[in-house]
Amino acid sequence: MNLNICPYCNSKKLYILKDNYRKCKDCKKKFSLRKIEIDLKIIDGFCNNESALNLSKSLGVNYRTVLNRYEVFRKLIANYLEELYHNSIQDNTSYEEFYYFNKKQLKKKKKSLYEAINLIGFYNNDRVYTLLMPSLPTAPMQDRDIEFERYLKWHKLQSQNSYETPLKDFWDFLSNELDKYKGINNNNFFFYLKECEFKYNFNKPICKALLKNIYFT
Repeated sequence: MNLNICPYCNSKKLYILKDNYRKCKDCKKKFSLRKIEIDLKIIDGFCNNESALNLSKSLGVNYRTVLNRYEVFRKLIANYLEELYHNSIQDNTSYEEFYYFNKKQLKKKKKSLYEAINLIGFYNNDRVYTLLMPSLPTAPMQDRDIEFERYLKWHKLQSQNSYETPLKDFWDFLSNELDKYKGINNNNFFFYLKECEFKYNFNKPICKALLKNIYFT
């Protein structure tokens, strides 16, 4: 991004204020070149899958600053993808249900399908779209292990029959990406899901360009 133009409206009509900030003559927004430079570097780090902690150290920026930006990015990405899905042509769509278990859940001796996060993935126009479904209703304790075993058998058969479909590939990508985190609060899971969807559908240069556009717009 050219820092000689306004990052919000692309106007070249900038003037310098006494505090060394820039102000755009057209959209009237005021901004710090230093802040814009940091934001651009944080966007690059986010799209390159750098952790907030490592990026804060390499940039010499407060960890909370980087973490807050990451949270903003995830929310912007979620809004962007939801709008993209609703505006897409949804003909010839394939879909698949998926239950996500984190590492801790998978290591349990007694596993329950009712602890999983229920997802549905759609594939159309060469892109994957996801929906976060309501949690399954709690079942009696004696039924939980039976339902989980049934699911494992079904999923194994489904995986064998689906070969390398885009949705199967995405579920593997999602699990690998989320396994990098020590734990994700269920209230924030949707935003991490959408981050994975964004990074799966678009390569890094496009991710960076799109995120810069939606962040500064």
